[in-house]
Amino acid sequence: MDHTTSLSEVHQSVDTTARSRWRKLLSFFGPAYLVSVGYMDPGNWATDLAGGSQYGYKLLWVLLMSNLMALLLQSLSARLGIVRGRDLAQANRETYPRPINFVLYLLAEVAIAATDLAEVLGMAIGIQLLTGLPLAWGVSITVLDTFLLLILQRYGIRKMEAFIISLVAIVGISFLTELVLAKPLMSEVVTGFVPGIPDNTALYIAIGIIGATVMPHNLYLHSALVQTRKIQRDNGGIKQALKLNFIDSAVALNLAFFVNAAILILAATVFFKTGRTDIAEIQDAHQLLEQLLGNKVAPILFAVALIAAGQSSTVTGTLAGQIVMEGYLRLRINPWLRRLITRLLAIVPALLTILIAGDDKVGELLVFSQVLLSLQLGFAIIPLIHFVSDKSTMGEYAVKPLTKAVSWLITGILVYLNLRMVFTEAYSYITQGGNGWIDALIIAGGVGFVLLLVITVVYPLLSRYRQTASVRIHPSQLSLGPMEKPQYNRIAMALDFSKQDEQVISNAVAYGNEQTEYILIHIVESASARYFGKESDDFETRKDQEQMDTYVALLRERNIPAKGVLGYRHRAKEIVRIVKEEKADFLVLGGHGHTGIRDWVFGETANEVRHQVKIPVLVVQ
Repeated sequence: MDHTTSLSEVHQSVDTTARSRWRKLLSFFGPAYLVSVGYMDPGNWATDLAGGSQYGYKLLWVLLMSNLMALLLQSLSARLGIVRGRDLAQANRETYPRPINFVLYLLAEVAIAATDLAEVLGMAIGIQLLTGLPLAWGVSITVLDTFLLLILQRYGIRKMEAFIISLVAIVGISFLTELVLAKPLMSEVVTGFVPGIPDNTALYIAIGIIGATVMPHNLYLHSALVQTRKIQRDNGGIKQALKLNFIDSAVALNLAFFVNAAILILAATVFFKTGRTDIAEIQDAHQLLEQLLGNKVAPILFAVALIAAGQSSTVTGTLAGQIVMEGYLRLRINPWLRRLITRLLAIVPALLTILIAGDDKVGELLVFSQVLLSLQLGFAIIPLIHFVSDKSTMGEYAVKPLTKAVSWLITGILVYLNLRMVFTEAYSYITQGGNGWIDALIIAGGVGFVLLLVITVVYPLLSRYRQTASVRIHPSQLSLGPMEKPQYNRIAMALDFSKQDEQVISNAVAYGNEQTEYILIHIVESASARYFGKESDDFETRKDQEQMDTYVALLRERNIPAKGVLGYRHRAKEIVRIVKEEKADFLVLGGHGHTGIRDWVFGETANEVRHQVKIPVLVVQ
């Protein structure tokens, strides 16, 4: 497995070559649907409901503008992944200095945590609406979906995409039904596409809508997901991939726009027009739907769609977290652990808010999470535009001047709106007699925010990617040098006393020579051995010693120098310890072949061992 690629487990796992026209077309469809999930997660619901109930149809144009922005930016993200074979996090690592990269990494993690916060709250609210379970319990239960991604990954990227598309379909059908029940007047709806911001509260909600729609983690995600497609790397193949991925993005994001518009129109029709402009909470909206529409199906569909939206966002949020961590830090951790950390970072603030401020503040927390997302946007978009505009790395696939100009215009609008909101909120707090220390922190944070924006804009223009890491898929000149067969003098082999041992021993002997000595290792894992270690003298320990002596004797009969060593307690740690003590210069392991949850339950010995030894390791399946 190549750990330098994005999502290496599924990298180029979908073959788009040598197929019929329709099969080829369908093979490209999928990545944008996973991305579109982020455009209709529970965070969007909160901002759409707030906008529709307070301002009627007046903020519909914000949704449309956000969707057009998203389509352009996601197509740029896909272009980066297709042409350069890099996701956004990897490209950033190769471009910016280490301190700047670390800050960008932290901001990306904050964005993912904010996204997961919205998912946690949305799913908890949906569970509460369907079952009546207290919100705090619903939030706690959401930790159980940590292993959903592991189950889906076992079946490959296409099955994962099918699962997500099914959930998206549930959300879409639910809201289509809601709109039919609400019966909005289309002549009034179209007036919402005339631009205008009534007041500062509308600006705050508009920025929240933009943050909920154009999400920074989706730019990281899309640039990696397109690399799950194996394409022909010639001029025609790349152009075809760019074209079909744009179509994929256009269809998926327009579906997301329909869902968001449906929520806002529903809120405007049912709440704003009946004078209920105070509806900003998802729970209130659910309770009033039956009362105002006179239909019991509407609130049930609302809750089901909410759970489906939150659950689908869970999967894509975890993938984005994996991409960000591997790209920036080149750090790979188990998906279940990554998921658990992300989920806990979301659950803690959600529980604190519910326990301290009460259920009434959940809606405000949802909107705040989306505003927080919007603040991170510039730090994802600015580097992305730099990368896809650079002809030295993109060649003829660099974006045209018009696309580049529109992209910078969008960035300018988003950054201006964010700066205006930050300044307005900070000024309002300070002038109303805020705390001195907090005032200082707000000012310092604002200055740091602006300074980092300037650096992300200017640094690539000045440095022109003078990073030591190669930005090419392969270096321009290759030289292998003299290739001599390595000589191993002490080869260790880890045995589990199964049928696989013969393969492990055969491979180990194949890498040796006449002078090589072989160290046979087995770890005793009985309850007694785990507690007493080498002092153990239980039945399993004795039988393991007998088996080891048999193996050693069989090898010596063939004039192969061998010795056996038993280890105890922790399998991986003991193998590493014995390898180091015996000064082995090569190690052969058997791969157990477990995947998903079984991999976590039974352990990942091979992975753990190879990261702790500094000698070549061969894993025999």
